[in-house]
Amino acid sequence: MNVLYERDIDGAVLRGRRIAMIGYGSQGHAQALNLNDSGHDIVVGLRPESRHADAAREAGLTVLPIADAVARADVVMLMIPDECQPAVYAAEIEPHLRPGAYLGFAHGLAVHFGKIVPAADTNVFLVAPKGPGPQLRRRFLAGSGLAALIAVHQDPTGNTRAMALAYAAGIGSGRVGILETTFREECETDLFGEQVVLCGGIVELIRGAFETLTEAGYAPEMAYFECLHEAKLITDLIFERGIADMRKAISNTAEFGGVTRGPRVIGPAARQAMREILAEIQSGAFADEWLKEHAAGCPTLAASAAREDAHPIESVGRELRRLMT
Repeated sequence: MNVLYERDIDGAVLRGRRIAMIGYGSQGHAQALNLNDSGHDIVVGLRPESRHADAAREAGLTVLPIADAVARADVVMLMIPDECQPAVYAAEIEPHLRPGAYLGFAHGLAVHFGKIVPAADTNVFLVAPKGPGPQLRRRFLAGSGLAALIAVHQDPTGNTRAMALAYAAGIGSGRVGILETTFREECETDLFGEQVVLCGGIVELIRGAFETLTEAGYAPEMAYFECLHEAKLITDLIFERGIADMRKAISNTAEFGGVTRGPRVIGPAARQAMREILAEIQSGAFADEWLKEHAAGCPTLAASAAREDAHPIESVGRELRRLMT
């Protein structure tokens, strides 16, 4: 996979072009501020009732209604949640896009699954930093950055790749590395990683292990430390050194137990479930399910949030974190 850095990028392609940041949440605020600090012309497009408007103005940015921001921009970056993008695009973005404008995304779901179909004369690209917005901002201010993925979906002007690279450099990703991919690959691997590992698999593994220990009579505080608290210490080692070198940093007992028992936990049934989840993502079934959930007012999310908040691991964790602060 090709990796590019600031030295490989012509930032001039973005100079003198106005960028409309549609949304000022976790990613939107970080990218807008980084681009502003990099010397680019930024306006923020928000609904009049947006709770983020004051924060954007206090940061010295110009805030406009979404339609006005789009009409005045050469580059439009759509940073609102995936589930809100199709309606906002149809009502407030598409009618006001300039011919030949550049439309950017930080995640490929809406475009890849056809929830948004840009006009043929619109240049469409993706810049996806591999980390949350606050970290993107902190690392930029520290002189570093987050790695990012870029992709091009439509390129009527012939320079959309160069624009995506310049944008990625503007948010600081050229300092550490920019990788090229496709909307499909970014979207499907991102959803899979979230569901199977980061936000789904890890959570269920931790909670299931906590329940197993407490049901066997062990103190919930001990179960919390062993199954949740120490998870960060191991994932930090994996992040810094990889799996093989992580094993070199733990005890021989832990290494032997991990390599002999881990495959029993994540065995054939778990791997088959992973394949089924990937198939749901690839077919678009998950995207449709999520948009249907959003349209219904998110009842599944609300019920899950109530159950999770009532789980003993949460009350135990809150008390232990308070004591350790």
